[in-house]
Amino acid sequence: MNVNSDFSRKAVVNTHDVSWKASPVPGITRKPLDRIGDEVARTSTIVKYEANSAFTSHEHGAGEEILVLDGVFADENGTYPAGTYIRNPPGSHHAPYSTEGCTLFVKLRQFHPEDLATIRINTKTANWYPGMVTGLSVMPLHEFDGVGCALVRWAPNTIFNPHVHPGGEEILVLEGVFHDEHGSYGAGTWIRSPRYSRHAPFTKSEGAIIYVKTGHLDYALT
Repeated sequence: MNVNSDFSRKAVVNTHDVSWKASPVPGITRKPLDRIGDEVARTSTIVKYEANSAFTSHEHGAGEEILVLDGVFADENGTYPAGTYIRNPPGSHHAPYSTEGCTLFVKLRQFHPEDLATIRINTKTANWYPGMVTGLSVMPLHEFDGVGCALVRWAPNTIFNPHVHPGGEEILVLEGVFHDEHGSYGAGTWIRSPRYSRHAPFTKSEGAIIYVKTGHLDYALT
């Protein structure tokens, strides 16, 4: 299965407009954002666990990255409420479930093979740091070999400098409305911009909080 698999092209998906698709496990549905492969795939996906649903124990041969969007996610290693950022490195395994139900943003098989850190961050309590311009705050989540991941909080009416992303950029708008010269993107919008793409982002009166990942599309070409 291929979904938005041409990484040389910009992809924009309003996740609210995408239908849920069944997974192999009852009670767990998915919205693929990009995907290369069948059940074992390089993919970015919105995943929904109904209450009292569980996935079978499995290994992540090339890593798994999760941001819990709502509800409470769990596995044998812990319980992760909304706002938790999780990295399960290559070779890790778990048996995930949700007692009350949850929605996740999940990225699979996108790790550098030497990126072996296990990470758990509660973004509701972690520190924000000043960004490069007034009105911008950044919460670093992870960085390895030129690939960076963070939450970025935009105050209303913040303007960032025009810039280029040599290794590409991926954004999930979590709150508010994010803008650039190419369009306006409300909460729930996923944007993947190709290598060497350029934009001049800003916010208006709503402000925004976004998940942002940069540099990782170099790996999509190898």
